[in-house]
Amino acid sequence: MQGIPDLKNISFEDFKTEVINDYKIAVRSRECSLLGRREVLTGKAKFGIFGDGKEIPQLAMAKAFKKGDWRSGYYRDQTFMMALGELSVEQFFSGLYANTDIKLEPMSAGRQMGGHFVTHSLDENGNWKDLTKQYNSSADISCTAGQMPRLLGLAQASKVFREIPDIKPTNFSINGNEVAWGTIGNASTSEGLFFETINAAGVLQVPMVISIWDDEYGISVHAKHQTTKEDISEILKGFQRDKDSKGYEILRVKGWDYANLVETFQEAGEIAREEHVPILIHVLELTQPQGHSTSGSHERYKSGDRLDWERQHDCNIKMREWIIESGISTNEELIEFERIIKREVREAKKNAWNKFLRPIIKIKTDLISLLTQLESKSANGVFISKLKESLISVDEPTKKDILSHARKALRYTIGENSNEKEKLANWIDAMFEETQPKFSSHLFSETALSNTRIKEIKPTYNEDAQLVDGRIILRDNFDAIFNNYPEAMVFGEDTGTIGDVNQGLEGLQAKYGELRIADTGIRESTIIGQGIGMALRGLRPIAEIQYLDYILYAMPTISDDLATTHYRTKGKQKAPLIIRTRGHRLEGIWHSGSQMGGILGLTRGINLLVPRNMTKAAGFYNTLLQGDDPAIVVECLNGYRLKEKMPNNLGNLKTPIGVVETVKKGTDITLVSYGSTLRLVEKSAKELLSVGIDAEVIDVQSLLPFDLNHDIVKSIEKTNRVMIIDEDVPGGASAYILDEVINKQKAFEYLDSQPKTLTAKAHRPAYGDDGDYFSKPSTEDIFEAVYAVMHEVNPSEYPKLR
Repeated sequence: MQGIPDLKNISFEDFKTEVINDYKIAVRSRECSLLGRREVLTGKAKFGIFGDGKEIPQLAMAKAFKKGDWRSGYYRDQTFMMALGELSVEQFFSGLYANTDIKLEPMSAGRQMGGHFVTHSLDENGNWKDLTKQYNSSADISCTAGQMPRLLGLAQASKVFREIPDIKPTNFSINGNEVAWGTIGNASTSEGLFFETINAAGVLQVPMVISIWDDEYGISVHAKHQTTKEDISEILKGFQRDKDSKGYEILRVKGWDYANLVETFQEAGEIAREEHVPILIHVLELTQPQGHSTSGSHERYKSGDRLDWERQHDCNIKMREWIIESGISTNEELIEFERIIKREVREAKKNAWNKFLRPIIKIKTDLISLLTQLESKSANGVFISKLKESLISVDEPTKKDILSHARKALRYTIGENSNEKEKLANWIDAMFEETQPKFSSHLFSETALSNTRIKEIKPTYNEDAQLVDGRIILRDNFDAIFNNYPEAMVFGEDTGTIGDVNQGLEGLQAKYGELRIADTGIRESTIIGQGIGMALRGLRPIAEIQYLDYILYAMPTISDDLATTHYRTKGKQKAPLIIRTRGHRLEGIWHSGSQMGGILGLTRGINLLVPRNMTKAAGFYNTLLQGDDPAIVVECLNGYRLKEKMPNNLGNLKTPIGVVETVKKGTDITLVSYGSTLRLVEKSAKELLSVGIDAEVIDVQSLLPFDLNHDIVKSIEKTNRVMIIDEDVPGGASAYILDEVINKQKAFEYLDSQPKTLTAKAHRPAYGDDGDYFSKPSTEDIFEAVYAVMHEVNPSEYPKLR
């Protein structure tokens, strides 16, 4: 029989009450899992992944979790959320049905499948709530181990709040006492993100407790195929701290042993909270009663003996046995509790479904009325009537079903004019206007703190302003930032001691300390994870990726987590992380920044900024620190030693986001580019003047978002020609820019010549100057491409060049 937890400070009667309440939560959660699977099989829900078999350790974790703490978890933690009072049964089923009403489905407003949990850090106006007075869960993602990098940052924030006295974290922390709790399935520990995070947390010594739910399988694959020695804590023994070296406290506990689970999690929480060290809890002998998910049955891959063992060691059953053996309750009493809970869950499920379906039925009724009116007026009334009857026959429609019928009905009225037709067309438009934002809003901040709402402040100069290396402008601007924002910090490879590889942070670590200007290991994903976690907790981190090409190592974390944080919480969490990197044109495959199109496709939800010089870059950093949205700033790798005038308003100048700049006016053709290539375009434009071609040159500056004022089309309206010059591979950023200009800005209305793109070759550049010259557009390439356009326009004035 299991032991009973320490009863100091609590009477035995109170203890019994607490145990029974815990058991009720476990039963309630299990019933949700069982009914949830049935809802998927009946078609009411699309997919289900549930926390059955993990209930008891999650109850123990909830007991050690305090207000102000943070969770970065696994999509099976429903019992934990229920134990904290952050997830009701109705909300559980509303998530399963993908209800888009965030008041009914507060976990994601239907944007994520069930089992993905979050708490709200922001109020209705996008302002921070007091996070020290609530339980906090960062928004889950499905990507296995994807929660790990963020967990590191959530834990590091506590260290920052405790050790940097200048920060006044009134609603973010109480002396850094908060613990970050992570959960992960045993199979997901095979992911590189897990090992990267484990190593980084051991180095940083942050208050993190990571629980591994171990049921020996990863979908159908046994641990023998997943983990060396089939035991993750066994192979992590080298991380165990001792009296001579820092590391982890590693604990092991059986997942069905309620009493020891409670004791283990309490111990872990106390050590992490007081000593600020990472803890690993390996929770063994867990089960998965319904298999991995609703997409398959575990009877296909588990042996009969294993299934028998799982039935006997089901954590809820084992807790039930212990309760009876310990005299805490009787079998009869438990049966009565279980019966009542099952009835309550069924009722809550029914309520959630009715609340989901009721507004859709109202929409269906409204459309049927419109179709009834339309069929009597249309020459194709018989066909419209059939569509109406088809819709009537759908008892539990989706909005898709309803709109599909409406749009098909409208087709039958082509060439007709009637009030009824106009009503239907207006109804369809109104439906899209009302419904589309439920699926598409909050990709970026929609408050006054949106980055695009921060006003430009141009650089100003003294009359005797010096010409300095671009890096000096960056360095001095960063100095102003860290002086003005005590909550700002920067970290990355070679960022601290040497002040980054290009000296843009020279001397700042000595001035602001090793926590604020920090070196990290070579581990791109967890550098980003540090930034995400700290940004979620109100800090203003700048995560440095040494070169743009290396951002690919961090792209899963950037794309899956950072880019979707605001969207997948429907504006209830924000992570305004700034990612600083450098790239564009230089020698060699790995330092040439040729993957812009890929980054554009993977980072919607993040500003992608491409300043042409360091003054522009400095202005972007100042703008971003005033706003709410995350961003990637790509500094020009070959621009740190180029001379620029030193502004006298560093720290205050701001480069606007989503705004292009016309750097040279012209009348014959509009040339659009960005970053280092922009300098080549400017040079070519001057050379083109010698043959009578006056080109207008526009610097994109901001790829995401892009030219919000539509200034490029205004230029094309004047020149009637456009060419996009891009260092990326064909079909990359140039295709994106052209789509924005032609399709969104409708520049085709003003074009007298075919729109052109001039890009790099379909490979990355080889090493050396010749590698760049033969791989990416040169000034000669630009000159000749523009000349060819003008030759086509007027062959007599511009004879063939070659």
